[in-house]
Amino acid sequence: MGLTFINALVFGVQGNTLRALGHDSPLNQFLAGAAAGAIQCVICCPMELAKTRLQLQDTGPGRAYKGSLDCLAQIYGNEGLRGVNRGMVSTLLRETPSFGVYFLTYDVLTRALGCEPGDRLLVPKLLLAGGTSGIVSWLSTYPLDVVKSRLQADGLRGAPRYRGILDCMRQSYRAEGWRVFTRGLASTLLRAFPVNAATFATVTVVLTYARGEEARPEGEAVPAAPAGPALAQPSSL
Repeated sequence: MGLTFINALVFGVQGNTLRALGHDSPLNQFLAGAAAGAIQCVICCPMELAKTRLQLQDTGPGRAYKGSLDCLAQIYGNEGLRGVNRGMVSTLLRETPSFGVYFLTYDVLTRALGCEPGDRLLVPKLLLAGGTSGIVSWLSTYPLDVVKSRLQADGLRGAPRYRGILDCMRQSYRAEGWRVFTRGLASTLLRAFPVNAATFATVTVVLTYARGEEARPEGEAVPAAPAGPALAQPSSL
């Protein structure tokens, strides 16, 4: 349910922002995606904080948190609103450009692949475009994801180590080298391709045929071949 809500928020904000910008261009696709990424940080940052804390806590009867809500409630009680939003700046720095790249890449690929209603290879093309967009998006900002996770986990076991984003990057690099910023990247990309392929393909197909039904006058027969505008982009939301 959480992922469904976030996807609805992201696609809705991106679509409305693109319409407000008034022109479907590569730059506006990027800006609309960046706006969507920034807005969803308000929800995602606390959720990811709870996820990180739950993953790092000791298992067994002595564990600190019973679940995500209990985790956030305890953090709020001990650290206030600032504690709940720990890692917000690094999350914004990660999500804002990565979602811009995400939507821009998908838009460019669907046009380059010639995705059109009625194409026998429409779904495979959409899956390829969506999965590739997810990979490119992660590659563009993955080092910041590593930093964000470290900042959110900082202080859980002992005194805090980092004074901020740059200090975290500096200490991590000195202790572990540049490879620290790609740790876990392979597994992230393996997960990103199918998840984003399915997300984009589903949204695009549903929008395409929903728009077709809305445009058809009541009582008119379904045409033998799709007509009208080309593929509906997710920004049509």
